[in-house]
Amino acid sequence: MTTAPARHHERRLSPVFLAILAVTAVTGWAVWTGFAALPGLAVFLFVTSAWVVSLCLHEYAHARAALYGGDITVGAKGYLTLNPLAYTHAVLSVVLPVLFVIMGGIGLPGGAVFIEQGRIRGRWKHSLVSAAGPLANVLFALVCTAPFWLGALDGVPVAFRYALAFLAFLQVTAALLNLLPVPGLDGYGVVEPWLSYGVKRQIEPYAPYGFFLVIVLLFVPAVNAAFFDAIDALMRSLGVPEATRACGSQLFRVWQGAPEACRVG
Repeated sequence: MTTAPARHHERRLSPVFLAILAVTAVTGWAVWTGFAALPGLAVFLFVTSAWVVSLCLHEYAHARAALYGGDITVGAKGYLTLNPLAYTHAVLSVVLPVLFVIMGGIGLPGGAVFIEQGRIRGRWKHSLVSAAGPLANVLFALVCTAPFWLGALDGVPVAFRYALAFLAFLQVTAALLNLLPVPGLDGYGVVEPWLSYGVKRQIEPYAPYGFFLVIVLLFVPAVNAAFFDAIDALMRSLGVPEATRACGSQLFRVWQGAPEACRVG
């Protein structure tokens, strides 16, 4: 089967995405130079806008993999423009994850773009479509932590280190949560094509509740501790000290005020 390429206007970057990218660049510059009167406010705006950029890239990766797999409708739906307003579940994909970052400080997986599964041929391609989103978060985390694991922190302002560490933390939490093999999350989408028809029929009624079950379980102390221990271990493997990530989280919560150990000006 031949896959028709997306038309040029279907691949043109959305002005909405470009505006978010511009906010990320300007606020990142403000954090780097210390231009802002309130460093915490600059960190908050930089991390929030960069987080929205990563959400757009997450959904774009799903759509791009689906186009490769045979779903030529993703272009007409606007998914290849990185416009967050084009997503089928804009609230789940953007608004809810941003609110969770503000309230809870973790990267919450959002709702995926709508893929016409019948157009995807082959189990490997089905798995790739689901895996592409979390892999985008993994790549984003690697970029954010590159100065740490490359030992290239000389000349990087302290506030910018804090912001990068917290932004990477959000990417790692989002990737790990999304890759759980729980119905409703991308991890289940990776393994679903390999399950028998009978197993899929048994799981199907519970699929709408999987996402909420994960959120509830995170409030169980033992589960919460195990989850964040795993995240901290991954962050350390990327060269990011826990104290640096914690200071990034504290600066992000500008309304609470940063402790003395995390102050940058």
